Amino acid sequence: MLTRQEIEQYEDNYLAPYASKSKNSRGRKVKEDEHPYRSCYQRDRDRVIHCAAFRRLEYKTQVFVNHEGDYYRTRLTHTLEVAQIARTIAAALRLNDDLVEAIALAHDLGHTPFGHAGEEALAELMHDYGGFDHNLQGLRVVDTLEKRYPNFNGLNLTWEVREGIAKHSTVFDKKQYVTELEPDTQPTLETQVVDLADEIAYDNHDLDDGITSRLISEKDLENVGLWARMLRQINKKYGELDEARRKYQVIKSLIDLQVTDIIAESERRLKVLSLSSALDAKQLKSQVISFSESLEQERAPLRKFLMEKLYRHHRVIRMSYKAKRFIQELFNVYLAKPEQLPYLLEQDIQKDSLRRLICDHIAGMTDRQALDEYKKLFDPYEKV
Repeated sequence: MLTRQEIEQYEDNYLAPYASKSKNSRGRKVKEDEHPYRSCYQRDRDRVIHCAAFRRLEYKTQVFVNHEGDYYRTRLTHTLEVAQIARTIAAALRLNDDLVEAIALAHDLGHTPFGHAGEEALAELMHDYGGFDHNLQGLRVVDTLEKRYPNFNGLNLTWEVREGIAKHSTVFDKKQYVTELEPDTQPTLETQVVDLADEIAYDNHDLDDGITSRLISEKDLENVGLWARMLRQINKKYGELDEARRKYQVIKSLIDLQVTDIIAESERRLKVLSLSSALDAKQLKSQVISFSESLEQERAPLRKFLMEKLYRHHRVIRMSYKAKRFIQELFNVYLAKPEQLPYLLEQDIQKDSLRRLICDHIAGMTDRQALDEYKKLFDPYEKV
């Protein structure tokens, strides 16, 4: 049997000096005996996979509302794609891929129904009452809202995974300030890997879904340099392909290009820095894991294209605006008559503010649950 101690010894022997070793974890809020044949980060990964919030990601949207079509990405499929990309990068850089996987699988647990539209609605509703941010909501999920264990609320994850959730940062996120998680230090290199894997997954899979939905077309992309470069390579390698295969091969090549670039650029930086520990990386003034400057410049027009042509497409704007109205009206009707909240939630009203309790309840809904609840509360012909 492979024991936890042997896993920790393997990490010592094969991971880079700057990797986060599981034996050096700062531990959990509530002390527990560690597992005999899983490292603490492997155990965190498994706790995330088995929690209710993770399962609900299957019916939470990315760009498209869940009922728009079964072939679009959901938060769950996106999360799995992020984890796969992140593990590839981490393994190549000899970082702790178990920690990377745990952070990647947990990074979207705090997302609302209806994607960023739902988050914007709750942020507005909670503006004067502590605010709302999906990273901090994810931390709230794993620290408080999941109720599975007899001795504590939440999942009692390690400090490093909790820090990775709170400090997750992409174009859609900002580094969050949680005093106990050292807001003034850099996130671990493993967290930085997840951040960039998230960007790669977002950009390329939204591109895929955008083309599948016909909101954008390959013709629209002809003048976007990075897409055009990959398309030329695919045409040269395979000749004439049908639309589905061509699209898949171009997007696959885009992902591979970006992953390879991150590995090469990050390895170059790590050699220059000569870091001797994971703590050294956290004390730096800037992050280490990065795209090269040349690829960043190439990526910019593609990201601009997605913002202008997909995220601001009139159908996406309509879906988003409609979703915000659903969230706002659900919130206000609960606030006006809290007795409508499910029985179990009523028991907690004295322990927590009503607004935060309503916010937690709505944030935890799937797209489908929110739509069903809206119909029950506002459609006179719908059974309650």
